[in-house]
Amino acid sequence: MSYQALYRKFRPNTFDEVKGQDHIVTTLKNQINSDRIGHAYLFCGTRGTGKTSVAKIFARAVNCENPVDGSPCGKCETCQTSEGGSAPNIIEMDAASNNGVDDVRQIIEEIQYSPTVGKFTVYIIDEVHMLSGPAFNALLKTLEEPPAYVIFILATTEPHKIPVTILSRCQRYDFKRISIDTIVDRLKELMDKEEINVDEKALRYIAKVADGSMRDALSLLDQCIAFYTDQELTYEKVLEVLGAVDQEVFSRLTRCIIQGDVASSMKILDEVIIKGRELGQFVNDFIWYLRNLMLVKGSEDAMEVIDAPMERIEALKQEAEMVDNESVMRYIRVLSETAAQIKYSDQKRVLLEIALIKLNTPAMENDYESIVNRISVLENKIESGNIKVEAPVRRANAEVVTNGNPLPEEDTPTEEVKEEPEEEPVEKAVPEDVQYVADNWNMILNKMSPIEKVNFKKTSLAVKGDDTLLIVFGPEEIMFEKFNTIEMIDKINTIIKEQVKKDVQVEMTQMKPNGNDNYFQMITSKINLDVEEEDF
Repeated sequence: MSYQALYRKFRPNTFDEVKGQDHIVTTLKNQINSDRIGHAYLFCGTRGTGKTSVAKIFARAVNCENPVDGSPCGKCETCQTSEGGSAPNIIEMDAASNNGVDDVRQIIEEIQYSPTVGKFTVYIIDEVHMLSGPAFNALLKTLEEPPAYVIFILATTEPHKIPVTILSRCQRYDFKRISIDTIVDRLKELMDKEEINVDEKALRYIAKVADGSMRDALSLLDQCIAFYTDQELTYEKVLEVLGAVDQEVFSRLTRCIIQGDVASSMKILDEVIIKGRELGQFVNDFIWYLRNLMLVKGSEDAMEVIDAPMERIEALKQEAEMVDNESVMRYIRVLSETAAQIKYSDQKRVLLEIALIKLNTPAMENDYESIVNRISVLENKIESGNIKVEAPVRRANAEVVTNGNPLPEEDTPTEEVKEEPEEEPVEKAVPEDVQYVADNWNMILNKMSPIEKVNFKKTSLAVKGDDTLLIVFGPEEIMFEKFNTIEMIDKINTIIKEQVKKDVQVEMTQMKPNGNDNYFQMITSKINLDVEEEDF
């Protein structure tokens, strides 16, 4: 027997197997049990939510000789015939390809004859919104007063396209998107039956990508299993197959954008492209990440509003302290515009690079959100002391030039000279000086940018040798590699020179997971008494 796709193999055969549509299942079962069956039904909802499956179960149940709690028994002759898909009294029509008035007239002619098998003739018309205007008109009178043995079940993903005259003659049932937890539970159940090992984190990601569609979830899972045949399906393998990106990449990219670091943003994009990730999916996932960031910023209990592991929520909370809501909304708007353009473009990378440049440089736009973003960036620079003010430009004759409008004493051009501040000599530090810097670490932090302040507040301090201040990152800190650079160490050295007038050597290191770093002496116990918490 040839292979059968998971969504076909595990299509529900009874109402009890239908997941996530309890409000509809209960109503239909009660109608069958009480023999209050209508003549026309309209099933609405997004793709893969069970409209056609429920229609088929209902069609079999109304014809079943011995229904069990409203569901077909599966044992009687009628059920056995209909399970093979060859029941003469259950007729399916795809309105996407049979949408003309002649197709509807054929139905009208057929319903003149009572069913030879079962009690009802059931017509299931899928994608009914695709019928033409004349076809709807031809169906109208029959739909209003069909023979007692005829039931119409109309299924559609776009009910707004159906004429009101048709809607008013049907019992309407709206199928909801299926929750992530419900999809995950169903996938676990099916994987146990198939005896396939799948990581729960992988199933949860598949359920999220499926966007409420059980059929899409089964199709994506089928695709991943086929790629890694006879292997355990892990989260990383699912990302590889679906061309998706791990959340940690979005965290790094978000922090670069907050800092306005265009170069680092482009490097991250290069990593994504080299790994072969699909850029359209990348943009959509990034929008979803920023949506979570906005919810974390606006909610005290983030676990209830977003679906993410605790370590990711902690990272989102850190990022929420670095940016305001208006800026996040601007990021989402720019990326949403890019998502709409990138779908039909041959230059996806260029469009995404332009979007990243926009996100990093709010000065390129003049709308309200961009102006608020620019003000926020400026405030952060002022707070961190990163505003550079050039010294006044003087001519050789000591004339001050201001705003490009000098008042020269003579017409002949003179050489311009910038006054350079003289650097004060500094002394080499001793262990007491290193301890002094540690005791006043908060004074050093106040001279850093907001994102630097957030990350260096979480570090520990230690002394190495006689004149070296060691900044120790925890084993789980992901920002160590970003900050352990010559430029950052030089910046900290400069701040220390300005504050304590001593030349204190600075190094950075990261604790190992086992914590056996014993070549330096920790001095954090003393400084914790003097560092005051600040809001930023």
